[in-house]
This record gives sequence, structure tokens and C-alpha cells, in this order.
Amino acid sequence: MAERETGAEADNTGSSGNNAIATDAYGATRAGRRPGRGLYRLALASVIATFGLIVLGGIVRVTGSGMGCAGEWPLCDGSLIPPLTKEDIIEYSHRLVASAIVSPLVFGTFLLAFIKYRRVRSVTIPSAISVVLLLAQGGLGGVTVLTELPGHIVAAHMALAQALFACLILVAVACLRLAESESGTAPASPSPVPDTGAATGEKPDRFPLLATIAAFATYIMLLSGSYVTATPGALAACPQWPLCGGGGGFWPSGSLETIHMLHRVVAAVVGVYLLYTLYRGYTLGKRRVDSGGTVLLALCAAGVILFLGQILVGAFAIWSHFPVTLRALHIGLASAVWGIMVAVALFSRPAEAPNRATLPETRVTSAPEGAPEIAPAGP
Repeated sequence: MAERETGAEADNTGSSGNNAIATDAYGATRAGRRPGRGLYRLALASVIATFGLIVLGGIVRVTGSGMGCAGEWPLCDGSLIPPLTKEDIIEYSHRLVASAIVSPLVFGTFLLAFIKYRRVRSVTIPSAISVVLLLAQGGLGGVTVLTELPGHIVAAHMALAQALFACLILVAVACLRLAESESGTAPASPSPVPDTGAATGEKPDRFPLLATIAAFATYIMLLSGSYVTATPGALAACPQWPLCGGGGGFWPSGSLETIHMLHRVVAAVVGVYLLYTLYRGYTLGKRRVDSGGTVLLALCAAGVILFLGQILVGAFAIWSHFPVTLRALHIGLASAVWGIMVAVALFSRPAEAPNRATLPETRVTSAPEGAPEIAPAGP
């Protein structure tokens, strides 16, 4: 039989004496306690910190500070404390944020998920994968420095960082849905329903697939941009925008110009598809405001603004001969667009119904007289 709470806790529920049973989809907890909400906050902090780390890594790249620690790792110029030079400080701050902020947050999220919700696979699996990606990212960062920043390894380092960022967003969304289920609120994501495509004549479940493809396409666009910056001479090979205008005229004539222009072509093709997807998501969220569509609507609106801003920043960076500030901002906006598209793809899918066999033990805080007791969910 389930345990009943008595005394002061029962008195706090109201003077009528009819106290509600604290149950929910992931097993009820004591009054006022929402461990799922704490897990979500930790996961969200991991997402924000990782985004900051990616932006800081971009600053390291565009300022040429990658070898600021004289090619040493994990030490910097033979010491734990770097010399007070600009390059050393920028490079070392990137390492410090990775080791002292991002790593504890990612490991902490995984440990809390494993301790509290080890049987909820939608949380534990992506959090475990994020730990693996974090360790691989750290190792690859060391290889990047020790091998003196070869272009293909630098690009791989950025690609792995963006993959970690996406995985942590997946963890945060899963934790958010877990917290909402524990608190008894409706999911914050719009769940596609049979009439989703009624107005457009499309199949009901087409938008989640559309958003997923758009997210992967955005990742490809990121990789193409990283390859340009990691290839010596490719970034400045096209000094005009939107056409190249390099040594061979308006169209690329050499390999470096071709690499640069291929990124623009990829960005143009992906951009059209991305904007179409965001428009579809915005209209879908607008129709579903009363059933959780506000989050999707806001994400799609933010995605359009960030993507158009990224295009303008990229153009101004070329027109102004690639200043460091605009180059760093371009990388930050690209990462933000990637994160938005991952979130859109995740929130476009309905939350899975919880499996009672994998949930924590159910407890009853108090109940009205005559109300049936609830047995524990576990064995």
C-alpha cells in the first residue's frame, strides 16, 4: 500500500481537509518538489554554456590565437597560468570554460539523470551520448593544438562541438517534457494532430520530417563554412559579395575561390529550404497557440531573424575586408541558427507517452477521505 503523509504537510493543503493526490506521468513526488525541473535547469545551463564555448572557440580562430599557448596542451607555455598576452589569454580562456564550466555541467546533468531517472531512456540516453561527445571533443581539441592546427582537424573539432551542442539541446527538451509531466502541465510543444495538414492538403506528419531535414541541412551548411575558414586563403579568395570578384573575375577560377563560393551556394540552397520550413512552422504554431504552439511560433520567428542577420553580417564582413568582430559574430549567429533548427525539429514532434514500467515509485502525499489509495508503480 502507498504511504500517506500526515501532520503539517496535510494541514498546508487547505482548510477543507480534501487534499489532492500528488500523482503525475513520471511518478508523484512530495509536495513542492520537482526534481525534473532541476534537471531541466541544469541541462539548459549546459546548452547555454556550450553555446558560449562555441562562440569563444570562434574568437580563438578568427583572432589567430589557436597557437597562443605555444602549441602546448593541457599546459600553456609550460605553466597552468598563462602569460598575460592577448593570444595566450584568449586561447586559455577557451580551455578554462571547457574544463571548469561546460564539463561539470554536462557530467552533472548525466549524473542527476542517471540517479533520478535511470529508467527514462529519453533523458538518460542523450545525456550519456553528450558525455561521450564531450570527452571526444576534449581529446580532439588537444590533438588540434599538438598538431599545430591542421585545417581538416580544426574543421572536425568545430563539427564535433556543434554535434555536442545539438545533443545537449535534445537533453534539455527531454528534461523539459519530463518536468512538465511531473508538474502535471501540458507539453510545451505542439503535437501534430490529424488535421495539421488539412488547410494545405499535406499529410499530417509532414512538418516534423520537414524540420528534421532542415536541421541536418543547416549542419551541412555549418560544415561548409568551417571548411572555408579552416582552408588557408579560402576566406579572402572572394573579396566581393554576392559574386566572388576574385583574381579570375566574378566567377571562381581557382580552387580557393571555388571552395569559398561552394559555401555560398550551399548557404543559398539551404537558406531557401530553411526559410520555407520556418514559415511553415510559424503558421503551424500560430494555429496551435492554444495547444502549445507558442514555443514553435517563437522559435521559428527567432530562426528567421537570426538567419537573415547572419546573411547580412556575412556580407558586411566581406565588404569590410573581414574584420575580426564581424567574423566572430557570423560564427555565433550560425551556431544560434543551428540550435534553433534543432529545437524546431524536436518541438515539432509530439512528446512520447511515459511507460509506467520504467518510472520512479509513486507516492501519495494525502487524499480525501474515501479516496482510493494508489499503489507504488515499481515492484
